[in-house]
Amino acid sequence: MIKMEEEPKEAVHGGFVKVKCTDCSNEQVLFWRTNTVVNCQVCGGTLAEPTGGKADLKGEMVGVVE
Repeated sequence: MIKMEEEPKEAVHGGFVKVKCTDCSNEQVLFWRTNTVVNCQVCGGTLAEPTGGKADLKGEMVGVVE
């Protein structure tokens, strides 16, 4: 059985997360509840899209920034 990791509690209520781009492996910090599309600063790929709540992450979440 595969156990899914829960979202970090700090990120659930807002805050910043570090996301790794799936195209170029660049790691970038972004706001968890973003209101705009966030693109990678290196390749321009989409890292996150707004949903009205928590962002829909297109990259891999590496961690929570304290």
